[in-house]
Amino acid sequence: MSGPRLLLGFDYGTRQIGVAVGQAITGQARELCVLKAQNGVPDWNQIEKLIREWQPDAIIVGLPLNMDGTPSEMSARAERFARRLHGRFDLPVHTHDERLTTFEAKGHRLAQGQRDGYRQRPVDALAAALLLEGWLAERPAG
Repeated sequence: MSGPRLLLGFDYGTRQIGVAVGQAITGQARELCVLKAQNGVPDWNQIEKLIREWQPDAIIVGLPLNMDGTPSEMSARAERFARRLHGRFDLPVHTHDERLTTFEAKGHRLAQGQRDGYRQRPVDALAAALLLEGWLAERPAG
């Protein structure tokens, strides 16, 4: 099989970064964790630990574009985060349009009965799983 088989997805944010793991064969992803960040800077040791544990073939970083598809201030920061991941861990890093994944993640949680409490049960890792599944859906396994 060519191409990545196991992937880590990151939903980048300035205070929190959602992380998910995905499998190319099934096209599915699941939430892993939410990492704290300070002004967009993560604890790189936590990310290194995740990469050692999961040994992904590639990393996908959500690209928060404006609704009209143009880059936003946050998309520039997410791209910088993606470049740093590549530089630190020497893995292929791809970005993927993540518009509406957080909205969709909150919709999933509402369907499960969560009405608030996003601080106690953040949706960032679920958003990471959704963006990872979106990336996988555009690239059939094979």
